[in-house]
Amino acid sequence: MLIGRRINLIRSNANLSQEEFAKLFDISQQLLQQWECGSVLPPLEKLVQISKHFSVSLDDFVLGCDNPEEKSDTILLKPRYESMHSWEFYASNLLTEYTQSIEEGLDIENYKDVFVSVAKLPKNEIKKKLGDTIFEIVLNAKQTKDYKYTEPSELSSIKALRKPYSYKKRENVDFRSKIHGAWVGRICGCMLGKSVEGIRSNELIPFLKETDNYPMHRYILSSDLKEGVANKYKFRFEDNPYADAIDGMPVDDDTNYTVLYQEVIEEYGRAFTSIDVSEAWLKYQPKEAYCTAERVAFCNFIKGYAPPDSALYKNPYREWIGAQIRADYFGYINPGNPELAAEMAWRDASVSHTKNGIYGAMLVAAMLAVAAETDNVTDIIRGGLAQIPCTSRLYEGVEYIIECFENGSSIEDCRRAVVERYDEYTPHGWCHTISNAMIVAISLLYGCGDYGKSVCMAVESAYDTDCNAATVGSVLGMANGICSIDKYWTDPINNTLHTSVYGVGTVKITDLVERTMRHIKAE
Repeated sequence: MLIGRRINLIRSNANLSQEEFAKLFDISQQLLQQWECGSVLPPLEKLVQISKHFSVSLDDFVLGCDNPEEKSDTILLKPRYESMHSWEFYASNLLTEYTQSIEEGLDIENYKDVFVSVAKLPKNEIKKKLGDTIFEIVLNAKQTKDYKYTEPSELSSIKALRKPYSYKKRENVDFRSKIHGAWVGRICGCMLGKSVEGIRSNELIPFLKETDNYPMHRYILSSDLKEGVANKYKFRFEDNPYADAIDGMPVDDDTNYTVLYQEVIEEYGRAFTSIDVSEAWLKYQPKEAYCTAERVAFCNFIKGYAPPDSALYKNPYREWIGAQIRADYFGYINPGNPELAAEMAWRDASVSHTKNGIYGAMLVAAMLAVAAETDNVTDIIRGGLAQIPCTSRLYEGVEYIIECFENGSSIEDCRRAVVERYDEYTPHGWCHTISNAMIVAISLLYGCGDYGKSVCMAVESAYDTDCNAATVGSVLGMANGICSIDKYWTDPINNTLHTSVYGVGTVKITDLVERTMRHIKAE
């Protein structure tokens, strides 16, 4: 049934004249006449207002039919929306979409009530349809005139907005030691944070204090959970792995991606394209291996959306941390060439992310390429920043941390600055590229080059614990080499990495190092 006929029926049942109905919803009588005759479609926010006022469900309002025969003759095939993962159902993430769009400076604030109202609906066909309409609004929204950032996603535009930075390079570098250190540093850091991945600081800090691990200085162990300690917290400690109960590094997306891109370079070469990346994703891992923006992009590949459209279509996670955790290998195979490392990271990130989501990947890849030539942490971070737009929110956030450090601010002040900008207790704040990149910068700077101290700071700061500790460990392992990582951290890993990458499975870390060295020489 046409929406106009439904509005007419609702108005008639309420014994309201067109004039009374129009006044009720702050529209003209002429516009209401156009709605009822079907010549003009009501905007989404008015449909929501009408449905709420008359206590009519949006399903019934938009899809309802007063002719039973008409209903029975109409065949509708619908998916089981209630069983769909929220990452795959755009309309389940409208509050994240609203926040993301506002942060991008999109002029959508007048639609806030619509986002909120539709977000409250159960998963069903009408929520899907209304979500589609909202996506069109976001996709075509203009930027507000007072927005102070310039944040392109195209590589040429990104390069045009860079701010150069030079650093003093070390001589006689042992690249094999550095590459080995980067791999092991990433893996051990990931293991440290994996035990508490998803915890928030209101439980992490009390737990660390209760187990004599605050300030954090060691792995979290299964023995820390004795005598009912875990039962005091909402966080499900029993579901996670611990360093005293593993036979090598367990499967994790933070390490899977590093291995996956080794496969990409092996198969497609250093000149791989974003299309190659999309094909590799479908080939080497199942859908369940991908989360948030990556899950959206994976599904978009299957639907026929190619990069960069695969990053844009119904993707509210487009600036989350996913691309940032995928970029390490591009730094590994481009030691001393941060520009090329960042370009490779851009080719990868563009399949699933935009703007700051892309910049996070470029930053990490470039930092690792710089770390191959210097152990000066400030030079490493600023050398990475030199590959992203200096007009971006990410550049501003990380540069702010550097300035705070150089001005003598405490680590607590820096962490507080992150919390004030990004709410740890919302998925968006917890998982955003910028919040976590700022924590990486904090941990590198205040850790003063010490591996154990730095990765512990990354985990102790909460947010995405395994991702941040993995990145921090990777950078310091590259900067200082394998000998800088104490055996305390490496012994539980036992040179063994478990992956879920098809055709790889369990692998020796030293074998990954040898293959990486070959990819460097292939330049």
